[in-house]
Amino acid sequence: MKKSRFPLNSSLLGVLLISVQFFLSQPVYAEPHGKLIVFNAGSLAIPFKAMKERFTAVYPDVRIQLEAAGSRTCARKITDLKRPCDIMASADYTVIENLLIPDYADWNISFATNEMAIMYRQGSKFSKEINGDNWYKILLRKGVEYGHSDPNCDPCGYRTMLVWQLAEKYYRVPGLYQKLINGCPPKNVRPKETDLIAMLEVGQIDYLFIYRSVCEQHKMPLAQLPVEINLKSARYEAFYREAKIKVSGKKPGEFIVKTGKPMVYGITIPKKAPNRDVAARFVAFAVGPEGQEIMRRNGQPPISPPEATGKVDQLPPQLRKLVERK
Repeated sequence: MKKSRFPLNSSLLGVLLISVQFFLSQPVYAEPHGKLIVFNAGSLAIPFKAMKERFTAVYPDVRIQLEAAGSRTCARKITDLKRPCDIMASADYTVIENLLIPDYADWNISFATNEMAIMYRQGSKFSKEINGDNWYKILLRKGVEYGHSDPNCDPCGYRTMLVWQLAEKYYRVPGLYQKLINGCPPKNVRPKETDLIAMLEVGQIDYLFIYRSVCEQHKMPLAQLPVEINLKSARYEAFYREAKIKVSGKKPGEFIVKTGKPMVYGITIPKKAPNRDVAARFVAFAVGPEGQEIMRRNGQPPISPPEATGKVDQLPPQLRKLVERK
């Protein structure tokens, strides 16, 4: 038998065999895996559930935990409660700008839009009369109950206040803003807008200020507000800016002034995300073509292409090719 020109030392061979055995014994994950923790706005609950189902159908080793709450509450879970979070998706991109960047997140992607509306049920008082011109007169009638979410917890809450301020100017009714505040008792104000849907369905309230998409997703009737006050159109951005409201800031005693502007949803991956690689894949799916179609089907028109702000050089590679950098 011919001798090998490169004989292996027996000790070297032993080391190689041990190394091979070690690597063969290790689990190989060619696909995304593990738990993915997502804090999302209440108005994103239905589209994100659809995204979760589609994403896990492709990547069955990923376990997605969706936690819906008011967007500002979602941010507080990260900043105040120090909860682990892989993705934060807000109904107002400025929540991420104001409460997370730069200490808890580097960048922010604007990916969808919406508009304010008034949800009701068939049995709501005067439901056959309400429309975009007389809604405030209906709400202020004796015995009518209406509600909204808490402005300090949820963008839909402070957007309701902005709509009421704009309505006073648009309809030229002095004092309307304060009348609407006075007509809505504390019992009709809850942490997030979707909390009030059950109250509406059982008849505790007649009307609810909420996003149009949520009305459509729950197949509930709605009164459509004029575009001049519904915070939908960039065309009326200058008028929207005439409305302002103070909400709680990063620290107790601090305040942030929220100014009226067209609605834009934001999404980010916190700096301390436990599962960053899978988070990047999910965000790419959410803001990419398939995620955009899911948003569109659920009444939340996508921003195409999505727009990234902040430290965009920190964006994961799979996101850089999908977004426009601002």
